[in-house]
Amino acid sequence: MKIPPFAELFSPFPSVVRRPAAWELPVTLLRASVLEMAILAGHLVLYPGGIAKERPAPELPPEAATLPTEGRSRPPVLLLHGFVDNRSVFVLLRRSLARHGWRHLESLNFSPLTSDIRLAAEVLGQHIEEVCARTGHREVDIVGHSLGGLIARYYVQRLGGDVRVRTLVTMGTPHAGTAAVPLASAHPVVRQMRPGSDLIEELREPAPGCRTRFVSFWSDLDQVMSPVEAARVEHPDLVAQNVGVTGIGHLALPVHPAVAAGIRYVLEHDDAAELSETQLAEAAEWAGSGTERAGDQADGAISVA
Repeated sequence: MKIPPFAELFSPFPSVVRRPAAWELPVTLLRASVLEMAILAGHLVLYPGGIAKERPAPELPPEAATLPTEGRSRPPVLLLHGFVDNRSVFVLLRRSLARHGWRHLESLNFSPLTSDIRLAAEVLGQHIEEVCARTGHREVDIVGHSLGGLIARYYVQRLGGDVRVRTLVTMGTPHAGTAAVPLASAHPVVRQMRPGSDLIEELREPAPGCRTRFVSFWSDLDQVMSPVEAARVEHPDLVAQNVGVTGIGHLALPVHPAVAAGIRYVLEHDDAAELSETQLAEAAEWAGSGTERAGDQADGAISVA
């Protein structure tokens, strides 16, 4: 599958969409670290507000729930947070999607006591069924950060969730497992995210006919992914696109405007396997609408990688 050149869509500075030269790395890493610290500080302020379970939208009347919705509105988007996190991490991304026309946006908080990704994937499946029944949609899109993306992938790939999930977008998700922070292996979920774990090996098994499209955003400065390429989806049976993001870290992925623009583009063009130059120009104009301008800064520039 040919992948749209996101750099042309979201950055007026194509030259920044590359790995920094050796002499640039200390400055780039410093800037990314400072940004990570600032985001962490802001997230700690918002975190208490995201602990409570989200209040679901009102249910449709029975006659409306049976009407086909395809073509009239976009599928619901379900946002899944990462390890020891909650829905507050998606405050900015959710606002971005809402301002660009997405009506059905929901977040699912996983219990901090969750000790098995497989069980969490079953809970996700039950929630998706409830969302579809409530909204009248047959499918949903999922955006997952870190662990949230891995839970969603297990649901799609191993529990038959591809009949419900149209597109799965992941950010900084350890698809191949991550060796970072060895001391965290005391937690059973972290052990499942290690390279070579039973769960990671299970996801390597054949998945013929999987209908969900996968799009993975991975960063060259993601300190939680070791190696950073572990956040890429590499599976012969999956329709997958890997999108590299330069100059930002793990925590910046769900809040950076360039990534938000990329996610909006992906969800809007769900059925476009290959785009013409005309379509690319139209997409660039659409992605640049509104007040968010992903190309305003070099860090966070997006490229196909």
